[in-house]
Amino acid sequence: MTAMNMARTAYATPGAPTRTGRGLEYDVLARVTHRLKSASESNDRRAFGALVRALYDNRRLWTILATDVADPGNQLPESLRARIFYLNEFTQQHSRKVLARQATVDVLIDINTAVMRGLRSDPIAPPAPQPPTRAANHAGPRTLGREVAR
Repeated sequence: MTAMNMARTAYATPGAPTRTGRGLEYDVLARVTHRLKSASESNDRRAFGALVRALYDNRRLWTILATDVADPGNQLPESLRARIFYLNEFTQQHSRKVLARQATVDVLIDINTAVMRGLRSDPIAPPAPQPPTRAANHAGPRTLGREVAR
């Protein structure tokens, strides 16, 4: 390849679009969710093995998400980080019940689907400031100052 061809190739339009973090998270959730759904709907006797593998990958995914939101440098709002961490805990516990054949995988599919919907929506906007409550207005300047500082 000549230098001119290499330069053209280097500056050519890429074949695949650049992906965002949200897009990658969506894709991984979609793949795992599809595998959970396929394995749970199959009547094949080997389906439980496929379900075990899909549950393993789903649990790994949720562990990674929980680790990410537990990082103090994570930029998501604290309340969302807490909800994601809780969903990880729930997913881990419910997966154990599915593996023990004490529960179905349906709720895990629902959780993943809900998160995927959230990833497809607009980026998270900061919450709108709330006006002080009546109690805050009567609490005195010292307490009101703490409320504003939060």
